[in-house]
Order: sequence, then structure tokens, then C-alpha cells
Amino acid sequence: MNAQTLRTVLLVLVALGALLVYAAAFTVSQTQQALVLQVGRVRSVLNQAGTDRPGLYFKIPFVETVVYFEKRLLDLDLPVQTVLSADRQNLEVDAFARYKISDPLRFYQAVNNIPTANQRLSSFTNAATRNVLASASRDAIVRTQREALMNRIQEEVNRQAKNLGIEIIDLRLTRVDLPAANSQAVYGRMQTERQREAADLRANGERDAATIRARADRDVTVLVAEAGQKADQLRGAGDADRNRILAEAFGQDQDFFAFYRSMQAYEKGLTGSDTRLVISPSSEFFRYFNDPQGRARPAAAAPSGQ
Repeated sequence: MNAQTLRTVLLVLVALGALLVYAAAFTVSQTQQALVLQVGRVRSVLNQAGTDRPGLYFKIPFVETVVYFEKRLLDLDLPVQTVLSADRQNLEVDAFARYKISDPLRFYQAVNNIPTANQRLSSFTNAATRNVLASASRDAIVRTQREALMNRIQEEVNRQAKNLGIEIIDLRLTRVDLPAANSQAVYGRMQTERQREAADLRANGERDAATIRARADRDVTVLVAEAGQKADQLRGAGDADRNRILAEAFGQDQDFFAFYRSMQAYEKGLTGSDTRLVISPSSEFFRYFNDPQGRARPAAAAPSGQ
């Protein structure tokens, strides 16, 4: 065997070795779990939670095969389904779930792949949702006990999903609503109730307004009457004081008082540009015109010889 032939053989052997190493080596990433199958029989489970680590592994070439599974959380979006509540109300329920493959070996033996697992989980979840919600009223499902009901559904699905090597991490009811036909009827009833409440509020408001207006009118009447009474009392007291003061003034100087009163009478009686009086110039009214002292003029003597 010459050197050329030996070199060729060595190259072939190196190539075969490299091919065998390439065929035997495989890697498992942090986001994967793997099963090593030997003629259909599971030889080992790699990177399962709590076992092994991601990295480089080897298998028997052409004899063993590797099946990979997702280690991250997977989503399950459930179709809308109609359920009947305990108070005989049809409800449209929309839900979703997040799960992980907790046991790759059991998962492989039970469902083998994710699409089949999703179908089985959808069936479990729909059945559990109907069973749990059937025991609760509409108000409990929509408002008061929603969190507790979701937890019950998750626990029931987990009991069944455990046989598939699956664990439900989270399950939520994203929407719980009445069907469209029922919603319109409910909205109509709510609108009627709101209108009735509005009418009651308006009627009560009008009644209260009438009561307040009547009370205000009564208070105004009472206040005006009391004010008028007080004003009359004040005017009476003022007139009494005026008369008293005038009487006192009259008693102090009767002549001046008579003169002052006459001047006031002239001021009031002779105002205006067209004052006309049908009265004798010698009357008592004009006594201060005829005599500064206010003495009355003697009456004229009647003609004699008649």
C-alpha cells in the first residue's frame, strides 16, 4: 500500500468519523425538552424540569432518535361556548389557558404532539367550564365569584391534564356575556327601569319644589305682614312723636307756630305755575298777607240808609 492510498484511506476514515460524530451529537436548548428514543422505546428524558441541563448530548447514530418538546408556556385559545347558569341564564363564555409540558414522557405517550394536546385540553376545559358554571348564578359568574370559579375550573382541568403530562398554569374567563337576543331584552328592561326611576325622581323633585315654593310664599306673606305691622307701629310712633313735638312747640310760642304752619300752607297751596284759588283776600288763609302779625282784618261795616 503506497502513501497515496494510505492518505485516501485516512481521509475516508476521518470523514466517516466526522459523520458519525455529527450524527451522534445533538443539543438541547434552554427552551426545549427532549426524549431520546431507541427503536421507538424511550431511553432518556433530557432537560426536564429538575433533571439534566441544556447542552450537548450524544446518541447512537441511526439507532436512536431525538424528539423535542417546548419547555416554555404554551397558549390555548378556546372558542366561545354557550353555558347554562344555575338560574337558567344562557351565557356566552370566552376563555383562554396557558399550560406547560410537565412530563415529556407521558406527553409523548398520551398525545405525542401539541395540536393533539390542544384538542384534548379544549375538550377538558369546555366540559369543566360547563360543569362549574352550571352550579353558579349569573351574578356570581359575572361579578361576585368569578375568581373562585376560574380557580375551580383550572383545578378540574389539571386533574385530567395530569394524565397527559400537562400542567395548566393559568386559566381565565376573558368574556362572560348574554347572547345577542337576550342582551337586547336585558338592555330594554334596564332602559325601562331607568326611565321609571327617572320619572319617580322627577315627580319627587316636582313635589319637593311645590312644597318649597309654598313654604317660601307663606314665609314671604308672613314676613311682609310682620314688616307692614312693624312699619305701621313705627309710623304710629313717629306720628305720635311728631304730634308731641309739635304740641310742645305750639305750647312754647303759639304765634310762631301759627306763622310756621301758615308758611307751610302757602308753600303747598301756592306751588305750580297755574295756581288758582277762589277765596276772599280777607279770608283767614291770607291773614299774614294782610298783616305781618297775623291779626285778622275787621269786617267792613254795612252801608246805612238802606
